[in-house]
Amino acid sequence: MKKDIILAGVGGQGILSIAATIGMAAINMGLHLKQAEVHGMSQRGGDVQSNLRISDKEIASDLIPKGKADMIIAVEPMESLRYLPMLSPIGWVITNTTPFINIRNYPPVEKILEEVSKLPRHIALDADAIAKELGSTRSANMVILGAASPYLDIPIEKIEEAIYKIFSRKGEEVAEINIQCFKAGRAFGEQYIKH
Repeated sequence: MKKDIILAGVGGQGILSIAATIGMAAINMGLHLKQAEVHGMSQRGGDVQSNLRISDKEIASDLIPKGKADMIIAVEPMESLRYLPMLSPIGWVITNTTPFINIRNYPPVEKILEEVSKLPRHIALDADAIAKELGSTRSANMVILGAASPYLDIPIEKIEEAIYKIFSRKGEEVAEINIQCFKAGRAFGEQYIKH
């Protein structure tokens, strides 16, 4: 088993929580894990990117070579495009459709999603709307993680355990809402795949 994942988004959108969740679930399965330094976190609203590598064998480097990423998980649509050169020809892009407009010349979101739709393996969903409908505007990242989860080769129970452990520090209710958002994203991802 090997998964090389690029996590992309904007500061404050929960990229670190996605990385922590996947990482904890992988370690609990006895897998090896390496994560490259997360960039951009010092500035809320700045771009954030992280390399996450999981394998059942020893991992030599924490950086994913260009064109070798199995998946780009993006909480912001333009950030999904920024890292396309990293994606393997058979890789997946899972992206939010809600933009975080932090620059004056942000391209029209329709154009971004048009580019995403040209990819052979992609899932695009309005994670913000799904999270809001479930009562937590801050849990769009867990919706995105849910949509990506069918391709992680990590059992859903392991991911849910990790979500619970990470978010229960903030209270039982916070943990539960994040699990609900994850499940909603997974349901969307599974339904989207069938089309």
